[in-house]
Amino acid sequence: MIDVYLLSGFLGSGKTSLLLNLISQLKEQGKKPAIFMNEFGSISIDSDTVGKEKDIPLKELLNGCICCTGSEKTEAQLQGLLEENDDIDVILIETTGAAHPVEALDAVFSPIFAERLHFKGIVTVADAKRWLERDKMSPQIRSLFMEQIRHAHVLLANKTDLLSEAELATVSMELSNFNNTAPVIQTTNAEISFSFIEEMLSNAPKPTKDSIVSGRNLTLASKLITFDQPVDKEEFEAWVKSLPDTVYRMKGYVPVKGITNPYLFQYAYGMVNWLPEYVKMDPKLVIIGEGINEIEYRE
Repeated sequence: MIDVYLLSGFLGSGKTSLLLNLISQLKEQGKKPAIFMNEFGSISIDSDTVGKEKDIPLKELLNGCICCTGSEKTEAQLQGLLEENDDIDVILIETTGAAHPVEALDAVFSPIFAERLHFKGIVTVADAKRWLERDKMSPQIRSLFMEQIRHAHVLLANKTDLLSEAELATVSMELSNFNNTAPVIQTTNAEISFSFIEEMLSNAPKPTKDSIVSGRNLTLASKLITFDQPVDKEEFEAWVKSLPDTVYRMKGYVPVKGITNPYLFQYAYGMVNWLPEYVKMDPKLVIIGEGINEIEYRE
């Protein structure tokens, strides 16, 4: 049977960083991982990043959650993944930040895979800074954020480099009190040993479906921005900083004046990140948040 790990966490928490870290470790161990990803919206940015690992089988779903309403599509994709690759050792599922982790397990627990897939547990990445300021989130979004943490079997308090020692102690204590069954691991860039995750999940309890806050009922939306011309980097960052707090995540490829290829641009909770690209990607940016319909970029 193939072990299955589900990676959960709110938008911009660091799930893709965790995924890339685990892929690297599994390959070093001589294991062959396969990846199943979901993107919120119609553009695949995170899966483009992971897809650079050319020898890693990858399937993706666009436009929404891996949840019970889409379980048939998810089952079909999982079936295809298994049929196309007969040497998979581990499947890592990265859900969209708008998905409830328990709903995402509907397809994994399908009778179709009863003899093939062994679910190991949910690893949730929690943005430690966002946890401290969770009261600023709208009630429905905060509820999802808390649900993702509550259902974790292993909980990463991520981005600890952004906190003081006192803040970090507060986060660790509060997370432990909120979910007293999951070990809380302090991380930066979601760096954690896969062997440690295996050990922690060896006796993890099975998830339940009580109190589910469904991602499909949230007020979150995604908006696509395309660029006709390169932007001034400083002006673009000033525009990003002017956006409302209800913009939770931005990711995509932004063309910058004087640079040949668009940068991979990521934004989460006030933090921006530019990474150079060596392949010319389409200049498109996905914005995820609440009340974002009127957002446009103008120089």
